[in-house]
Amino acid sequence: WVLTQTPAERQIARFSATMPSAIRSIARRHLNDPEEVTIKVKTTTAETIHQRYWMVSRVHKLDALTRILEAEQFDGLLVFVRTKVATVELSEKLEARGFASAPLNGDVPQRQRERTVERFKAGKLDVLVATDVAARGLDVDRISHVINYDIPNDTESYVHRIGRTGRMGKEGQAILFVAPRERRMLNEIEKATRQKIEMMELPTAESINDKRIERFKDRITETLSLEELGFYYQIVEQYRQEHNVPAVEIAAALARLVQGDEPLLLADKPKPRTPEPRAFKAEKESKPRERQRKQKRSDIGMERFRIEVGHDHGVQAGNIVGAIANEAGLDSKYIGRIEIFEDHSTVDLPEGMSRQLLKELKKVWVAGQQLKIARLEKTPRPPAGLGKKRKKTKASPASSSTPAKPKKKHRKGSPPSKVDV
Repeated sequence: WVLTQTPAERQIARFSATMPSAIRSIARRHLNDPEEVTIKVKTTTAETIHQRYWMVSRVHKLDALTRILEAEQFDGLLVFVRTKVATVELSEKLEARGFASAPLNGDVPQRQRERTVERFKAGKLDVLVATDVAARGLDVDRISHVINYDIPNDTESYVHRIGRTGRMGKEGQAILFVAPRERRMLNEIEKATRQKIEMMELPTAESINDKRIERFKDRITETLSLEELGFYYQIVEQYRQEHNVPAVEIAAALARLVQGDEPLLLADKPKPRTPEPRAFKAEKESKPRERQRKQKRSDIGMERFRIEVGHDHGVQAGNIVGAIANEAGLDSKYIGRIEIFEDHSTVDLPEGMSRQLLKELKKVWVAGQQLKIARLEKTPRPPAGLGKKRKKTKASPASSSTPAKPKKKHRKGSPPSKVDV
């Protein structure tokens, strides 16, 4: 509509990192015999942008982001999320952790948006948390880092997002958070940009603590450079004489007073243990430690599930184990027998899997196929001393869709009857 209102005699130039077919058709319709200039590049993203990704689940994203903010040397940082609500929530959480942050979304009034951007340009804000729509037209020279906290829904959005840094020949950093179920989107981005995105090493607790100590020392140096210390010097000296306490101990107490309840050092927390199946955990609590170490997977109640991926899709057992272990948070040793057929597979998993977890697993992609996992049957527990290894038999054509149930149940303590699988 704007173009139709412009004079017939006019000159228009259009610049864009990408040229979607819809925009190209509008340009051809409204431009007068235009010359198209295309810059030939090896990749669709600037070579001045260093691209990295970090594999992280949703619940650990905030901790990962905090570590990166503490470890990376950045000027201005732009964090992309999917929703308006997420911009506010994440910004508030970062503020609570000591980072000067503000949200930027479509609901922010224009005047407030302008003030926020000006504060960001002036260095009064270090972090902007924005949606794709809100970041359109945002051009700030001091953006050194772009973090995709939520992976974009399409590759073009990714190109536009990270294009906010690495401009005019400057070096920029782009970091992408990828959940285990989003591996496929990561591959799509690499194909579209024709560039390999390297996996980053998350800063260790030790390196974070070194930086925190360094910053704390810098604060001491800055304070010592002030001229108004005479009064405090007199108080400290008076306290030292009255209580006969060494000056270094007084200094340590004052440092603790300044730091407050927030710990100066980051605790190197152990990796969270994989939740164990309920049936296994109940048995484990009642057994001596030596027997716990010898616990076998065959002692755990298992259920059989069907997944819609098989030999036709080029899947291998390792692909299935990796996908389920990542999504279910389940140690691979608790993933039982896997049989791969032409168009589907079966897998034994611990009994008692929650509906919500199964719902999530249905959506997981493996070898280009969604698992669409469905429960088939419980698999019998072998009696003590028996059934340590189950003989794997080839599936007959009749069993290509659903494994048959055991023909006959055996009494507890007696050898199991022969089972067709």
